Amino acid sequence: MATGASEPTFEPEVRTAAGALRGRVEEGVAVFRGIPFAEPPVDALRFAAPQPVRGWDGVRPAVSYGPPPPQAGHFGMDALSPDAASTDWLTVNVWTPAPDPGAGLPVMVWIPGGAYVIGMASLPEYDGARLARDGGVVVVTLNYRVGIEGFAQIEGAPANRGLLDQVAALEWVRDTIRVFGGDPDKVTVFGQSAGAGSVAALLAMPRAAGLFRRAIAQSVVGTFFSPELAADIATAFAAELGLRPTVSDLSTVEPNLLCAAGDAVTAKSASFTGRWGQAAHRSILVSPVVDGDVLPRTPWQALADGAARDIDVLVGHTRDEQRLLTALAGRLGQVTQEQADSVLRTFAPGPDGARRYRDANPAACPDALYELVLSDWLFRMPSLHLATAQLTGGGGAHVYELTWPAPGMGGVLGACHGLDVPLVFGNLSSGQPAVLIGESPAPAAEELSASIRTAWTAFAAHGDPGWPAYDAERRLTQIFDTRSTVTAYPEETSRLLWEDHTFPVLSLIDR
Repeated sequence: MATGASEPTFEPEVRTAAGALRGRVEEGVAVFRGIPFAEPPVDALRFAAPQPVRGWDGVRPAVSYGPPPPQAGHFGMDALSPDAASTDWLTVNVWTPAPDPGAGLPVMVWIPGGAYVIGMASLPEYDGARLARDGGVVVVTLNYRVGIEGFAQIEGAPANRGLLDQVAALEWVRDTIRVFGGDPDKVTVFGQSAGAGSVAALLAMPRAAGLFRRAIAQSVVGTFFSPELAADIATAFAAELGLRPTVSDLSTVEPNLLCAAGDAVTAKSASFTGRWGQAAHRSILVSPVVDGDVLPRTPWQALADGAARDIDVLVGHTRDEQRLLTALAGRLGQVTQEQADSVLRTFAPGPDGARRYRDANPAACPDALYELVLSDWLFRMPSLHLATAQLTGGGGAHVYELTWPAPGMGGVLGACHGLDVPLVFGNLSSGQPAVLIGESPAPAAEELSASIRTAWTAFAAHGDPGWPAYDAERRLTQIFDTRSTVTAYPEETSRLLWEDHTFPVLSLIDR
């Protein structure tokens, strides 16, 4: 080929029930972006359950991400929220190495995290090209409603609309993924943080039954609300605008104004601790609601009762979950004894939990105790308990812990929350990953990423990530580090402290 000549561009096309789509080839895989899986949830459909998408004529270009759902102000994500004219929030994106209906490849469906108030599939760290190409899988990422739009308890609206969006996306995968080369009987859902909390909820939801065969939950968020708590918080959101928490009052409010109202209440959540308890202490005012219908029980109750015994589960967490959150709060190395005592009183399990934490960790300084109990309460123990509940219910689970310390920011973050995401996707130097891993990833990072991607895609294909399943006796756990190994679950001190905790719904505190 002559110097300067360009290779011919191939634009793959597929035909779905809704209409034809034209994508593009990037990094050796066919990519289709911004595919609607439900009607825009605006106007008459505001706060409604997702409705089937209408078809289109001709060939629809599928080369750009759809607009994200309205976002809270965390990390400036509200600046990425759509304008009033951009309403196609509910879209999926597909990366496939073989857009052939006969390929029969495993499918991996990613649910983004973001504390249930932010999150969008268009972030560069979620690009699925490398995972799809190297792993021989079809990767799907999706948008779902977050914040007040997706989870607030609004009178006249179904609860957990964000979870219903995820179910609608999985139904789209079931009905459509074959034309992209995927096997609808080999679907794995995977997600991190609130995405992992969503995976846990889907495992417990009757509406999601039969839509996926396997599930990967990375750092499960342990917060699930009672209807009474969720309704009280929604009343505060609406009152910020001088309104009631009803569909009739809120459906005419611009989405970005609604997000701003949620941000305003979150900013003063400390004044609600006497009423909202642990949720207000951690400024977590949006979570899935155990409403008895969409989500009948907590994931731990449901799995222990056998709701997911036929689903292969892979679950784990990072060692230093809280470290990044402490850094973002400006408290890294600055935690006082009073602050450590406060979080121990608030979050340690049982009436004598604070003393037991101190006795079990006698050499821990205030910073270490602060990070330990918050890591355990929000991420580590909810993740471990999901695996043990799965075993109780007659199913199987594999467990891992990521202990490799993030080299970014001078190495102070340890194996922090979110570090697993770039390693899973193999996107180590764009977006947030650059902060955690550094601008020029070292060979150790590339090697660790490759081993994690191999485990995840093997699990999606066969249900076996490459290490023994977890059990109540040996508790074998895959440790991901520069030198990975399989050993007994390493956080034994915390496991024993939380052994009898049930992770109940967070409820409204009566004054």
